[in-house]
Amino acid sequence: MAKSLYQTLEISEKASPEEIKKAYRKLARKYHPDVNKDPNAVEKFKEINAAYEILSDPKKKNEYDLYGDQMFGGQHFHDFAKKQGGPDIDLDEILRNIFGGSSKGFDESFNTPFRSKSLDQKTSITIAFMVAVLGGKHNISVNGESFDIKIPEGIKDGETMRVKGKGNFSDGQRGDLLIDVKVAPSPDYVRDGNDLYKDMNVPLKVALFGGRLDVETLQKTVSIKIPENIKNGQKLRVRGAGTYDRKTTLYGDLYLKANIVLPSINIFDEEFKELLKEKLPDRE
Repeated sequence: MAKSLYQTLEISEKASPEEIKKAYRKLARKYHPDVNKDPNAVEKFKEINAAYEILSDPKKKNEYDLYGDQMFGGQHFHDFAKKQGGPDIDLDEILRNIFGGSSKGFDESFNTPFRSKSLDQKTSITIAFMVAVLGGKHNISVNGESFDIKIPEGIKDGETMRVKGKGNFSDGQRGDLLIDVKVAPSPDYVRDGNDLYKDMNVPLKVALFGGRLDVETLQKTVSIKIPENIKNGQKLRVRGAGTYDRKTTLYGDLYLKANIVLPSINIFDEEFKELLKEKLPDRE
C-alpha cells in the first residue's frame, strides 16, 4: 500500500514520533520560503507541513497507516493536492475535508514550525502527610487519563513535581505536567524542614522518678529514656528519626514534647490523699 507522506518527510513507515519530528524540522528549515528562494519552495513547504500534520497526530496517523494513499484516491499526496486547485491550493482545507473537524494547519506566515509555545500543563494535588514523609503513590486524573505518580520520600508542601509527557498535546508534541504538591496536616506530627515534632504522653510517676517509654516513630518503635523530674513541654531528641532530605540524603531529627499526664485524684485512698496534701508543695 503506497504511503507517500512518509516519502514526503523522507522517513520510513516505522519512524518513531521523535524521528518524524526531527525530519519535519530539518525539511521545514530547508524549504522555508524565507530561506529558500526557489519558486517551488512554497508548495514543497506546504506539502511537508501537510505530511507532518497527519503523521504527528496519532489518530490521523493510524487512519493513514490503515488506508494509505487510498485516502487521496490512490495518488501520491503531491499529485492529489495539485488537482484540488492548482498553485493556490488550501492544504488546510483539504485535510479538514479528509479528516473532518478543524485542522491545526499551517500559519500563513510560515512561522508555525518555529513558533514558541509552551505545552506544559499545571495542576495541583493534596497528599497525605505520611505519603509525603515516607513516599508512595498517588493517583491523578488529567486530560481524561488516570495514572499513578511516584511521590518521593520527604517531599515538602509547596514543591513542584514534573511528570514527563503528560501535559498538553499539539502538533505532534506533548508537554510535561507540572504538579503543585500540597501536604495535608497530620494529627500527630508537626514538620519544620526535615525535623518532626510530636507530643509524648508521660505518666506522672515516670515524670517524677524517670523511666523508659516506647514511642512510635516514622520508621519503628523506639524506647526513650525519661529523666527524673522532666518538665511539662520539655523536648527530647531522637536523632535521625525525622524526614529524608533528598539533597543531602540525610534524615532530620524527631523532637518529642513531654506532656505529663496527671492521674485522677479519685484513684487514691483517703489516707494517701491527705499525705499528698501535706507533702506536695504549693509552688515550685
